[in-house]
Amino acid sequence: APGAAPDLEVAGRTGQKQGQPSMEAIAKARFQKISVRKARVIVNLIRGRSAAEALEMLRFTRKAAAPIVFKLLDSAISNARAQNQGLDLDSLKITTAFADKAPDRFMRRWRPRAQGRATRITKGMSHITIVVGN
Repeated sequence: APGAAPDLEVAGRTGQKQGQPSMEAIAKARFQKISVRKARVIVNLIRGRSAAEALEMLRFTRKAAAPIVFKLLDSAISNARAQNQGLDLDSLKITTAFADKAPDRFMRRWRPRAQGRATRITKGMSHITIVVGN
C-alpha cells in the first residue's frame, strides 16, 4: 500500500554486499546515567571504524562515556558471534552508532531557590545503540 509503513527487522539484518552475505548485530544500552551530550562525543569517535580499532580507542579514552560504550560494543560483537559462529571478527565494522535522550522521569532532583520556590535539576539519561556488520 502506498501509505503503509515499511516493515523493518532490526536484529540480524542480512543482505548482499559484493557477493558475500552481510550480517549485522545490534546492541542497545537503555537508560544509561550519562548525558546525551557526553555520550555523543564517544559515539561519534567510534562511528565507522573497525570494531577492534574502536575497542582499543575506548580502552584508553578518558571520558565518562567510554566504559559504557566499551561494554556495549563488546556486547554487539558477542551478538554477532552468536548469530554466525564462523564470523571473521577482523572484518566487523561499526555501521551505525547513535545516542538518544532517554526520559529522566526517575532522576528528578530539586534545588531550593529564593522565596520558598524550587527548581528542577536536570540529570542526563541516554539510550545508546551500536550496530556492527561486515
